[in-house]
Amino acid sequence: MGKGKNSTYKKVEPLKTTPKTEQKSVSKTQKAQQNKETVNTMDLKTKMLLWTVKCIIRIYDIISFPIYFIVQQPWKAWKMDRTIWAKQIREDDPYSPCVRHGRTGINPVEGIKTMDELFRMSVVRFGTKDCLGVREVISEADEYFKNGKVFKKVRLADEYKWLSYVEVDQRVENLCNGALELGLQPKKQICIYAETRIEWMLMCQVCFRLNVPVATLYSTLGEDGIIHGINETEITHLFTSQELLPKLKKIMDKIPTVTHIVYMENIRAADTKGFPEKVSLVSFSQLENMGATCDPVPRPDPPSPNDLAVIMYTSGSTGIPKGVMLTHKNMVFTAYGLYDCIGNLGDYSKNERYIAYLPLAHAYEISAECFFSTTGIPVGYSSPYTLTDKSTAIMPGCKGDATILKPSIMTAVPLMADRIRKGVMEATRQKSRFAQEFFQFALDYKIFWTRKGFTTPILNRLVFRQIKEMVGGNVAIMACGGAPLSPDTHEFVKAALGVRMIQAYGMTETAASSTIMAVNDNSIGRVGAPLSNCYIKLVDWVDGNYYATDKPYPRGEIVVGGDCVTLGYFKNESLTNECFKEEDGVRWFYTGDIGELHPDGTFKIIDRKKDLVKLQYGEYISLGKVEAELKTCPFVDNICVVGNGMHDYLVALVVPNAEQMKSLAKSFGKEDATLHELCHDPSVVAAFSKAIIEQGRKSKLMRTEIPTKVKLCSDEWQPESGLVTAAFKIRRKCIEQFYQKSIEEMYSTIDEYNPSLNGNSKST
Repeated sequence: MGKGKNSTYKKVEPLKTTPKTEQKSVSKTQKAQQNKETVNTMDLKTKMLLWTVKCIIRIYDIISFPIYFIVQQPWKAWKMDRTIWAKQIREDDPYSPCVRHGRTGINPVEGIKTMDELFRMSVVRFGTKDCLGVREVISEADEYFKNGKVFKKVRLADEYKWLSYVEVDQRVENLCNGALELGLQPKKQICIYAETRIEWMLMCQVCFRLNVPVATLYSTLGEDGIIHGINETEITHLFTSQELLPKLKKIMDKIPTVTHIVYMENIRAADTKGFPEKVSLVSFSQLENMGATCDPVPRPDPPSPNDLAVIMYTSGSTGIPKGVMLTHKNMVFTAYGLYDCIGNLGDYSKNERYIAYLPLAHAYEISAECFFSTTGIPVGYSSPYTLTDKSTAIMPGCKGDATILKPSIMTAVPLMADRIRKGVMEATRQKSRFAQEFFQFALDYKIFWTRKGFTTPILNRLVFRQIKEMVGGNVAIMACGGAPLSPDTHEFVKAALGVRMIQAYGMTETAASSTIMAVNDNSIGRVGAPLSNCYIKLVDWVDGNYYATDKPYPRGEIVVGGDCVTLGYFKNESLTNECFKEEDGVRWFYTGDIGELHPDGTFKIIDRKKDLVKLQYGEYISLGKVEAELKTCPFVDNICVVGNGMHDYLVALVVPNAEQMKSLAKSFGKEDATLHELCHDPSVVAAFSKAIIEQGRKSKLMRTEIPTKVKLCSDEWQPESGLVTAAFKIRRKCIEQFYQKSIEEMYSTIDEYNPSLNGNSKST
């Protein structure tokens, strides 16, 4: 074809082809770069928006400060911060006992000598006022899981049903008649083995009235603990719940002294077959009807202050449960001391209600409920499985107990407080980047102003109201005890829930008495001053380098004295003589806990003898302290830290948080992996190790206190497994024995230190 005159020609370059792999690589790189730019743009917008919000709030602070200052009167909080709560009897003697300074006013428990008198006094004072409340179970259903586990789901009534003080007293009278007909005898103990419920407290009041000692067993105890407690007390009458009958049926041949079982019913028919013929089974309602319809039964003499009221079996964190002998005087003293220290809590909240869900077999809960009976504050019964709308036993569409009851006061253990914190933070992480950043700012902002003596009503309504609704929206006071609570968790829960967070310190051996924070004490991380008429002194512990002469704060083993100190351990004279002493007419209990005395007379728990380990180069490490701090890590559900004197580092056994494990599995593309597989995956273990190190540093732990190696445990730590107590405290020795091989493996290679701690290039 010929070339035209006006034709334009272009030189055509040869076509360049890019390999497909290179094209994909370029495409991925470009996409990653675009994503990075998008994220950076979003981060910039978030920062700008957050900066704008902060500026507006700062301007508002400046303008509104005079108004808040006049209305909220922060000088009252400043005065409380300077309050001296307790003093040593002899200020020039560091070994002198410390006693509480001042009282709240008239104490109605004054002159009361027994637990029966205590309740009768409350009946006279409060009469027809609400006393005890329950939610009726409408229906039940079993939910089956692939792993073979079965969870009970319940639908509960929309309202609590209440008994007045007079009605409770009448039911106790009927049950007293029925119990005597059944063969209960004064000063011959019976056993209550059941979860927390109204029938538990009713039966306990019956025994107080009849001078029958109550042996208590946690409903979550393993078979060995149950058998030990029943056989040691040689009881003939056992009070339990219908749900626990199958568990008892398995061990009947090992508890030969039992002749009568009274079971507390649920809505299903009870299976009473398979029990030995010599054992008589009676329902709780039958027992009550028997007492209401029978002829009057002669009553035994009322108890005296020194009579045995309760044989309370501990949760057994260091071995088999020990039975602690509490007298009526011990228990009345606790109610008296609590009233002296915190008075009538109605001054701090409206529509007072207390929600009872912790084990009544624990001195902490039974003391709290008996104390509230003296204040006229109604007690509504619940359980950990029905407490909130999202609790495991609540059917879809049914409200949790806290939502219905709207308690103003509740108790908690550190494990629950840690879970509240983790739950809030996990929910926050599901929201936008701005929401996450703003929540953290709001939390820090509230903590700042709270420390200065102010409240933040606008933030409380806009940001923290939804969190408070988790526990009913009306909680004003939360008391925490039973184990060490991290100061970070203390401050977080106090701010997020908008509650007065009270820490208390006590043990079964002191009838739950020792110390408690005043309601107006704003300090963090301390457990308050001694209860009234309770003596606390510090004793040197040379091995741990703790001395009562230490400066600036005296330190040493906490020793508790006074009428709260119990008789000792049931049928265990040698251990009683080891832990209890009589000195100068005062009975003392050596707790094994290490305390620090502050100038205002309050104590801080800083260590525990049994938790102290000495590493290779002489460093003493408090394992309990380390665990309390690391439990606040979002990745951790439970943790046991292990030390070895032949090595200079710690290792940790960790039960991973389920939600965090799911997130990690998704991020690593391993959604189909089992929990066991994930717990052995190096990348997952490395992520957990990194999170624990970051939490340790955030908590200002020393390098030697941060575990170098981590073992993720796919096994559940439940009371039935023997790895934790019925109160969910870790059983250190049992855990170390169970995971002995894993611990040895972590200590077998000395070169695999964590790179984040030691600069080593090897991963954990």
